[in-house]
Amino acid sequence: MTPRSLARLRVRLVLALGAAEIRLRLRLPRLMWVLSRRPADRESPFAQLVRIEADPAYRALFFAGLDAAPKDRLATRTAVVEEIETAAARLKALIRPGDHKRAA
Repeated sequence: MTPRSLARLRVRLVLALGAAEIRLRLRLPRLMWVLSRRPADRESPFAQLVRIEADPAYRALFFAGLDAAPKDRLATRTAVVEEIETAAARLKALIRPGDHKRAA
């Protein structure tokens, strides 16, 4: 098969699959509804607030995570700053005063 005929075959296959999907949606709407992808239902913020107030164990976990978040963020920022400083030190070591040659 030539690349052109293979491309035509792919196009025909895609068109046939699209037509089959349309027919299935028209003839079997319930089946297609079950098979189609839908976004997952998310818990509302108010429901989470009710759970925090009602469940002491969940409240403890929630507040522990809330307290740990700034510490984790600070640790991440500190690590990034250290990496940047290390890279800057390496670049400064490569560039010597008075050395204007191009790096090879």
